This record gives sequence, structure tokens and C-alpha cells, in this order.
Amino acid sequence: MKVCCIGKLGSSCTCADCPDFSRCTILREFHGKNGYKYRKYQESLEFIRANGYAAFLSIARKWKGPYGRLAD
Repeated sequence: MKVCCIGKLGSSCTCADCPDFSRCTILREFHGKNGYKYRKYQESLEFIRANGYAAFLSIARKWKGPYGRLAD
């Protein structure tokens, strides 16, 4: 995923910035894997797309692990 993103948008982007986000087969396969964490990764990207990086980081800094709640 990172190679795709860097190739399209430059080194300071994430999949949340990609105009192909909703139709990306790489992301669909990744988020379609079994496991709680894959759903959380998808939720995080969707949150960033809707609310921006600043809002995401404000919430994520409070997490104890690699993912957590995005809303109360």
C-alpha cells in the first residue's frame, strides 16, 4: 500500500488522501481480511477522510494500543 501511495501522491500521504480510496482493490483486500484490527484500520482511514488528521491524532494520542475508539 505504501508503495502505491508514494508513487501516486508523494511521501507524506496515506491511503486516506488517495482519490481512488473507495475503489482501491488493495485496500478492499486488506480491509476484507478476518480480524478486528482490519476493521479498525478501515474505520481510522474513513475517520481521517471525514474529519482530518488533526482530529484523528487528537483522539489517537489517548489510545493505549495501536487502535482504539474514535468516538464516544
